[in-house]
Amino acid sequence: MAIAHRGEIDATIGGEVMTLCLTLGALAELESRLEAGDLVGLAERFSAGRIAARDLTAILGAGLRGGGHAITDDDLARLSIEGGLKGAAEIAVRLLKASFGEAA
Repeated sequence: MAIAHRGEIDATIGGEVMTLCLTLGALAELESRLEAGDLVGLAERFSAGRIAARDLTAILGAGLRGGGHAITDDDLARLSIEGGLKGAAEIAVRLLKASFGEAA
């Protein structure tokens, strides 16, 4: 079960409720994977309002690993996500808001 003050959220992925969290390690992974350079670069990328499917996979994958799940992005990409693409985007937004606050 997610602990909100730790920046965790729960989401149904692959038919299972999983906890996601953008730990410092997960954020460092995102910076590298998305070639954002730093946290400001990540924030700018996400606030631009344009996001690719690979961005969603990277965000959710990093969040799952930060939440303690041993899953690769390739494995994640094969799982069903409640709500489909829209659901995946909503999970990513909830995760970013849990990590950075409502301004995310």
